[in-house]
Amino acid sequence: MENKKLIYMDNNATTRVYEEVLEAMLPYFKEKYFNPSSMYSVAGGVHKEMEKAREQVADFLGCEKVEICFVSCGSEGDNMAIRGTIEAYPTKNHIITTKVEHPAVIETCKSLERLGYRITLLDVDNDGNINLEELKKSVNENTAIVSIMYANNETGVIFPIKEIGEIVKSAGAVLHVDAVQAAGKLPLNMKNEPYIDMLTIAGHKIHAPKGIGALYIKNGTKLRTVQTGGHQERGRRAGTENVPYIVGLGKACSMVKSELPKFNEHTSKLRDKLEEEVSKRINDIKINGKNANRVSNTTNISFKNIEGESVLLLLDGYGICTSSGSACSSGTLEPSPVLQSMGVPFEYAHSSTRFSLSLDNTMEEINYTADALEKIVSRLRDISPYRN
Repeated sequence: MENKKLIYMDNNATTRVYEEVLEAMLPYFKEKYFNPSSMYSVAGGVHKEMEKAREQVADFLGCEKVEICFVSCGSEGDNMAIRGTIEAYPTKNHIITTKVEHPAVIETCKSLERLGYRITLLDVDNDGNINLEELKKSVNENTAIVSIMYANNETGVIFPIKEIGEIVKSAGAVLHVDAVQAAGKLPLNMKNEPYIDMLTIAGHKIHAPKGIGALYIKNGTKLRTVQTGGHQERGRRAGTENVPYIVGLGKACSMVKSELPKFNEHTSKLRDKLEEEVSKRINDIKINGKNANRVSNTTNISFKNIEGESVLLLLDGYGICTSSGSACSSGTLEPSPVLQSMGVPFEYAHSSTRFSLSLDNTMEEINYTADALEKIVSRLRDISPYRN
């Protein structure tokens, strides 16, 4: 496989930084390197550019710029929302989330459970959809916060945030939405979604750099500061602002918002074609979450009786970058907790492979990937200890 072309199909893990985003950032590493909190005029100019970026992020999310708090990543935003809320409501000791959340939410809740908080993990059905009746039964006057993702990072399944929000608000709880995998794939407008109290996005999922994100905090939402120190971000998050990355995030938000219709049309065609070709060429496969409402760029495919890591490594040999839903723990391969929660049988769950596309991908790449998968799966099944 010498001089093989790189085919990147792991955009749910991270995205390429757009050239225009990088160009917008560069001056703030060199001639405009000033601290935006300083009093001299050149620093004031930097502060204005930072606030312009805040306006761009607010426009992307359909909210007011004062409702945007810059953070370092999606994980920090999730932690800030959950921990800040429980500190703001000391008489409430109940948190609700789902079994298919990102570790940034799941592990945060587990750490709070060790401190005495009561955690409810909601189930999903075989298609990855949340059980709204279970949510209705679980939320109560002691529930401080419900933290639920907008779209699942592994399967692309979209949760019904409007219905979830109505249930949460009827109980007087706070709703935090992890929109890291929804941003740039679904239209987000907080003015039209008043039931959302807080929402997290991460820059590197939308062609901005790693190390920057934003937490939307609706005006009037009670939230204690969890990172104390200076006065930055209206006292909500201490620390000198990362101006180059903030500027990059603002630029990326403006670009991605304008591209959204094109993105969904393009990636849905490619995703559907990949699923069609794989289904036609390879037997005993399972497209996880296929019957649910999904974001346009994501497909999660399981191949019966082979290991996902083997598929991933052999795809890498063809120059194709994807991800596996399995994780290596104590020397054994464990299926994805998301797929386990969906009830995917073991012989399928431990072979899941996620393909997540972008505007950079082409139909030629889809056909090449389908060809590669056909060869790889045949080869692995020939040597599989699980084969019949």
